[in-house]
Amino acid sequence: MLLFAASDLPYRGDADNQMNQEVSMTGTEVPGNYYIQEAYNDAHTPNIVTVILGDYRSIDTLGEQIVIFTAGLIVFLLLRNHREEGEENDE
Repeated sequence: MLLFAASDLPYRGDADNQMNQEVSMTGTEVPGNYYIQEAYNDAHTPNIVTVILGDYRSIDTLGEQIVIFTAGLIVFLLLRNHREEGEENDE
């Protein structure tokens, strides 16, 4: 099924591909073009990935970091609690 679906994807280098267009099918500007063209001017950072994650998607990135921190804290507390119970039984 995956190979069948992948066979219908457009060629990445095709200039007529929708992702390479300046205007979407609905007539609105494609945001990706703005990000590529204005990333350095907006943030004065040469790395476009850093600009997108740190500036354009900062709230989303903060949310992801909170989820990862919370999961790590839960794992730490679970392992710490388990270790304390084992130590009490050894004495």
